[in-house]
Amino acid sequence: MPSARSSDVLVVGGGIIGLVTAWRAAQRGLATALVDPEPGGGAAQVAAGMLAAVTELHFGEETLLGLNLASARRYPDFAAELTEATGQDLGYRRSGTLAVALDADDRAHLRELHALQVRSGLESQWLSGRECRRLEPMLAPGVRGGLRVDGDHQIDPRRLAAALVTACERAGVVMHRTWAKRLAVARERATGVVTTEGTELGAERVVLAGGSLSGRLEGVPEEAVPPVRPVKGQVLRLTVPRRYAPFLNRTVRAVVRGSHVYLVPRENGELVVGATTEELGFDTTVTAGGVYELLRDAHELVPGITELPLTETRAGLRPGSPDNAPLLGPSALDGLLLATGHHRNGVLLTPVTGDVMAHVLATGELPAEARPFTPLRFGAPARTELPV
Repeated sequence: MPSARSSDVLVVGGGIIGLVTAWRAAQRGLATALVDPEPGGGAAQVAAGMLAAVTELHFGEETLLGLNLASARRYPDFAAELTEATGQDLGYRRSGTLAVALDADDRAHLRELHALQVRSGLESQWLSGRECRRLEPMLAPGVRGGLRVDGDHQIDPRRLAAALVTACERAGVVMHRTWAKRLAVARERATGVVTTEGTELGAERVVLAGGSLSGRLEGVPEEAVPPVRPVKGQVLRLTVPRRYAPFLNRTVRAVVRGSHVYLVPRENGELVVGATTEELGFDTTVTAGGVYELLRDAHELVPGITELPLTETRAGLRPGSPDNAPLLGPSALDGLLLATGHHRNGVLLTPVTGDVMAHVLATGELPAEARPFTPLRFGAPARTELPV
């Protein structure tokens, strides 16, 4: 079997989580390689890029909130550093978020969320429907109230992914543009991977950062298989003609008939609308029903959206874990570390994930902020049959 030169660290998966892990590891002086047929692809190509630690707060996820906030605080410096390292604009905007309610039930739910935010020490401001429309004149007249969160920002995930590829290459990360087929294990320790071409890539430590595919790598012992499942999301992209600009000034989100919908305006005139949440395995089909529901809910929120050209429809897979929180750090197999399971927070958690993984790779210790998210918290997961 042919083999390539061994690395200190081999990252399996070239999405934004794998890329930031590889970049930060290389910055620590570790000889780093990454294996992925298309680095910069994956869920980042579909994600909207909301950095919404406050408005994404869900009941029962207070522990995850701490990690989300830690990453959000790092974003300004992280974005500036990445831009300086690559010369690429990331589309990072501190434009804020407005979460609104369209009926009495949604208003009551939003009030409860506001109370939770206040109890958690977060900054958000309750607005009347009139105040919401004053901020965003395109909102429907029926808006009953909302939460203004100036601290929730946004970034363009596609630009972020492209910049991370450039940063990795400039930092000396070796890119193997192929699929990792099987984990290589010797004497109960991960020693690298075998690619689909049969080449063995050796490494002192392997980081599995394959997103929703993380549980499909062959050769991983039962007790170390990450309990990650794909969660489908469909997203639309529209273009705001200049005569309509500015269409929206900030991210607008709401719950419409029990479904979450958000509209993320980009500086380049793009408007991202998403996202469905569907437990359908590895299906990435864009469906007429999914597109219809997104457009219907978005129209109820911002009626003028039907005047905009629809330029793209996409579906992607979020990597969900049993508790919707990431798996960070050493697994049950010596030499195998995990950086996966970020679910809807992958873009938001990019800075802190890179820092956490680089620290544990360089020192062997998992930082205190990441200890609640050790992969070992789930015990030995049962392997399930996955579709090919």
